[in-house]
Amino acid sequence: MTERHQPLSDPKAMRALAHPARLAMLNHLAVVGTATATELAEVVGVSPSAASYHMRMLEKYGFAADAPARSDGRERVWKHHSAGITLSHEPGEPGETRAARDLLVDAIWSDAEREARRALAQVEQTSEEWRGATVFARSTLIVTAEELKGLTEEIEKLVEPFLAKHRQGGKRPEGAQVAEAQYRLFPRAERRTPGLPTEDHDARVAGEEA
Repeated sequence: MTERHQPLSDPKAMRALAHPARLAMLNHLAVVGTATATELAEVVGVSPSAASYHMRMLEKYGFAADAPARSDGRERVWKHHSAGITLSHEPGEPGETRAARDLLVDAIWSDAEREARRALAQVEQTSEEWRGATVFARSTLIVTAEELKGLTEEIEKLVEPFLAKHRQGGKRPEGAQVAEAQYRLFPRAERRTPGLPTEDHDARVAGEEA
């Protein structure tokens, strides 16, 4: 969901994608390649009919598509269809577009945060090998806009060969399991200086303590 391709600008498509169950189903399809609505329903905890509805909505906006039918042909098979999306902020964009984009960003970040917290909660149960390979890090940078853009491009180049879509089928190395890379590169927004407490503030605090 973080690859840089054609910017998504349709507010209806953004709102369709911002559903937690739909994001979870697409993430699952990115790992397994194909699945039926019944299989997806079990993963995200909804009914098969609800999963079918969600997949049709994702298909409507180009995020999912039909996969080759299985031998029995009894149930529709789905695959992740989107080549990746990027969300951009355009000057003067309609309020509807901005609101839909913010809704989708919040949904993606919330899903990522839940995934990270699940991993952190289970880190003690993982093997020593995987604990040594797990990193939760945050860095403060001083960069130009061009340097930040270049850093993003370099990270994407490093991550690209390991994406699940490239390692489906028989391409998964022995001992490999599903992992996740999360990164956000952005200029910090200026923080307002709180300033010193006023005499009126001190008097109110004293009254509350009394």
